[in-house]
Amino acid sequence: MVKIIGVVGSPRTDGNTFYLVKNALKSAEAIGADTEIINLGSKEIEPCIACDICKATGECGIYDDMREIEEKLMESDGIIIGSPVYFGNVTSQLKMFIDRTRPLRGNFKLKDKVCGAIAVGGSRNGGQESTISAIHDFLLIHDTIVVGDGAPLAHYGGTGVGGPKGDTIKDEIGIETSKNIGKRVAELASRLK
Repeated sequence: MVKIIGVVGSPRTDGNTFYLVKNALKSAEAIGADTEIINLGSKEIEPCIACDICKATGECGIYDDMREIEEKLMESDGIIIGSPVYFGNVTSQLKMFIDRTRPLRGNFKLKDKVCGAIAVGGSRNGGQESTISAIHDFLLIHDTIVVGDGAPLAHYGGTGVGGPKGDTIKDEIGIETSKNIGKRVAELASRLK
């Protein structure tokens, strides 16, 4: 059985991004994956301070919730990361998470994990592509295997539309692409394992 971690980069603990990441994880569970969701909006994560302790020791010098999150990421077979669109990019919560994975970059501790991205914007053209691209860049720097949703319309991640909480419940395309991401991450992770 493969383990898939969903990382929600929203400051809202149960908003639109949470809903779509949860749908992706349900899709992964439907084909036998064990899943867990990590909601960054409820975690204590400090920004990277460029102290370079991680370069010397392999561990971050900051003691907060990132230590536990890093362990879960390393133990996983796949990772699905979701973020609302903030000025065409990821949220500050997700950016702090990204920067704090610097210790995992040494010896490529996330290498070959199967990963996907989900983004939620205020409209269908609301910055989802640039947000997904930022997440993909992060994942590729860690030498992970990035999958798209495999949809015939050539989406390359889960793309949701939502502003007020609950909007994505009505977003059929966002739900479909998120489910596809979950399925594809779990399927490939299972094949590789």
